[in-house]
Amino acid sequence: MPDYKFIQNPITKEWVMSAPRRAKRPNIGKETAPEICPFCPGSEATSTEILRVSPRKPNGSISSEWQVRVINNKYPFTPIHEVVIHSPDHDKSFEDFSLHQIELIVKIFKNRYLEHQDKGQVYIFHNRGKKAGESITHSHTQIVVVPDQIKLNTPKLDPDASVGYSPHALQLYTDHDLDDSLRCMEKEDMIETPNSYMFCPASSNWPDEVWFAPKERMHTFGEITDTEIADFSYTLQRLIQIFKLRHQREFPFNFYIHPGRDWYLRIIPRIKVLGGFEVGTGVFVNTQDPKETIKFIKDHFEAPNIAKILAEDTAEYSTRV
Repeated sequence: MPDYKFIQNPITKEWVMSAPRRAKRPNIGKETAPEICPFCPGSEATSTEILRVSPRKPNGSISSEWQVRVINNKYPFTPIHEVVIHSPDHDKSFEDFSLHQIELIVKIFKNRYLEHQDKGQVYIFHNRGKKAGESITHSHTQIVVVPDQIKLNTPKLDPDASVGYSPHALQLYTDHDLDDSLRCMEKEDMIETPNSYMFCPASSNWPDEVWFAPKERMHTFGEITDTEIADFSYTLQRLIQIFKLRHQREFPFNFYIHPGRDWYLRIIPRIKVLGGFEVGTGVFVNTQDPKETIKFIKDHFEAPNIAKILAEDTAEYSTRV
């Protein structure tokens, strides 16, 4: 019997996923010996494997070693709940991987999206650090398939904005029943990459929040192309690298990929703890100006000035967040 259920508030119509068994998840940090980590090589028999990517030997045969694995989550909160283990290395993550490895991981994301897209809403998310909900530090991403009747209030890109032709035309709105004048319709400063745009909405909930959207609009993540995967991989790695420098400590963050049509990537640093006002009202207090965040990215995305980040940005930033 699955130890989870979906409960709807009869008044607000919002959903809660009840999954008490997840409280028994192991808490495995970086100091944990690899032989104890369930995601490290040697522990494969402890999980139900769905697929693995392995390199070829010089003679063309498939190696018994693996580069990426997908397993069933032992503590699911949806009928389909998978874990993508990014690499055999217990200590490496996106900022350390080769771009080839990240592209391989993103291709697995696409593979799983396509596998499950007809079964519900495919939600791909990553937790880094305890403040972001990570229980096992061995780098991994989770993929859940949420039944279609469960309404997910993830923000959407404005379907009337043509990103491919104007970097200033991208707008955001939420699924809430708000008057048009109350929707988040601000035009944002952006950074253009070969196949996409990065931007920090004026309505950002979190300090240093960044969005990444492809120029080709109205596609699902399952339609991402190889060139978009390369762009996605480079952007994700570089953003994590420069933000780690900025924070000068363990950098907790989440990212997710919008589960529906008109996909985007949203990176949310979790350096701020929500207060009672935010928890009670759902209205966020953002202590960082998004314009400063996009300026920081523009200054350091192509060629990070490490000395400047360490000497100036960290000290100035810490006074605001």
